[in-house]
Amino acid sequence: MTESIADPAPARRAGRTRGPSLGDVAAHAGVSTQTVSRVANGLTNVEAATRDRVLASMQALGYRPNRAARALRSGLFRNIGVVMFTLSSYGNMRTLDAIAVSAATAGYSITVVPVEHPTQQDVSVAFTRLLEQAVDGIIIVIEAHIVDRADVELPSGLSVVVIDSTERPDYPQVDTDQAEGARQATEHLLSLGHETVWHISGPAESYSAARREQAWRDTLEAAGAPVPEVFRGDWSTTAGYGYGREIAVRPEITAVFAANDQMALGVLRALHEAGRRVPDDVSVVGFDDMAESDSFWPPLTTIHQEFEATGRRAVELLIAEIEGRPEPVRSSVLPTRLVVRASSGPAPA
Repeated sequence: MTESIADPAPARRAGRTRGPSLGDVAAHAGVSTQTVSRVANGLTNVEAATRDRVLASMQALGYRPNRAARALRSGLFRNIGVVMFTLSSYGNMRTLDAIAVSAATAGYSITVVPVEHPTQQDVSVAFTRLLEQAVDGIIIVIEAHIVDRADVELPSGLSVVVIDSTERPDYPQVDTDQAEGARQATEHLLSLGHETVWHISGPAESYSAARREQAWRDTLEAAGAPVPEVFRGDWSTTAGYGYGREIAVRPEITAVFAANDQMALGVLRALHEAGRRVPDDVSVVGFDDMAESDSFWPPLTTIHQEFEATGRRAVELLIAEIEGRPEPVRSSVLPTRLVVRASSGPAPA
């Protein structure tokens, strides 16, 4: 006798339960489905007490608004794409954190696509991936000159804001005043009596590094000071340490401006190991004002830039574009300030 085997599919199907509906939430909260819909879509024409009651019912029932259906109704996915190069860098991570917090506060989520190499192909692939993720707009934080290239086409039909990577006038931009920060650092060291200031730059392809280097050079020339050769770094502590070892054996170098705090930290270590005193023998200034820079030894004189403000402003500009209320000011340049600590001092006698 052949034993029949029951089809398990009906049991599986019977075991499935649908999620709570808009109507379930309305019944639980004692309101209309239209009211629940307004709360779910973030509309403001609902009394605060009613909104709280609806939100409590959503939480109690485990209700999750249907994002796809909401997008069909409103035309918005409430999702922001972020294309970012060098996720490991201090500045980029601080900026990304600010973007995520600001987007969430405004009722948007973010989708991040890292770019491993700042090439035309990698950037184009990142744009394609984001378009597949149903985003309403894109924030670009690439830092390299790649966005300025004519063969790089930014997504059409989407709102775009660029941070620290372009001189293109066709998109809103947000940046720190890189040139002013480098000028402040260089003038500070010259004011302490140093004959000139040596510079450890960021990588050649970096937009911000290029502006800091040019401002350093312009400041020295305006002061009539010699313009030394540039040490070409890569933002890493390792690069700063390597150049710091060279600086340590060159007594003519008494003042160093590193293009970021991480390279400045490497310089401090190399000088300490070589027995060169900071700032008695060599003054060191960084750029970024990392949270830890006041705990370096000695505490680091540096240029403070507002990563959080940069991220917030980029989100503000992008959402304004997405929601059809673009601001008249399409570019924002945020100020820097010199933070003087113990790593800079008068030139040696």
